[in-house]
Amino acid sequence: MKTRRLQDIEQYIHSRKNVTLDELCLKFDVSKNTIRRDINEILSKGSIEKVYGGVTSATELIPFENRGSKHSSEKYGIARIAASCIEENDLVFIDSGTTTRHMADFLPHSIPLTILTNSLDIINGAAGLANVNLLVIGNTFKQKTKSFVGMDGPRAWEKYNVNKAFMAATGVSMTHGLTNSDLLEYEIKQAVSQKAEKLILLADPSKFDKSTLLTYASLEDVDMIISSEPLPGNYQAFCKTHSIEVRTS
Repeated sequence: MKTRRLQDIEQYIHSRKNVTLDELCLKFDVSKNTIRRDINEILSKGSIEKVYGGVTSATELIPFENRGSKHSSEKYGIARIAASCIEENDLVFIDSGTTTRHMADFLPHSIPLTILTNSLDIINGAAGLANVNLLVIGNTFKQKTKSFVGMDGPRAWEKYNVNKAFMAATGVSMTHGLTNSDLLEYEIKQAVSQKAEKLILLADPSKFDKSTLLTYASLEDVDMIISSEPLPGNYQAFCKTHSIEVRTS
């Protein structure tokens, strides 16, 4: 699939820092014309730059992406696993965040589903999919995180039966649970966490044993954790005790 190839090419460039067009042709088994077209599409995002004979990584040009660039490969893998959990006719919530945002690249194209989100990246990724019924939550756009925040009232959630909520967190701990530091984001995260039938946390290893100002859900309320590597031993024991499924990319 073209979208997947573009994502893999971009990841490869960031991992190698500098690559030639010939190297990309060999790696992805495509013609030079195809690679040139793919590179032109990726260039429009500003994450890479052309150099003589090839391309170079330029992740520092995108402030929001920079926040998670250190763990970008982990985040892509986590998002891919998360998207594979979506089933036919699901009504899913996809949170805003530097990991959840990558689910836009892996959304299913062949099954009907409804997506409720406050993430601009997810909105853009799902808007062109004919199989997706797209609903947007939040009444104020927050430029820094490319998300919509603020709710018209707690009753706004009563009409939605959310099957699965794919959540992000600034910090995750057994003591303080799933935390973030923005009050307006907290309101949405807390409301959807209480409403969803299945709460799924997407978190790379850098998020564990950290906490910030606001707890929007307890860790024991989580049904599944998706990370890029096995959890620390104490978290594995916690998940076993509380019947929390763990998947790694």
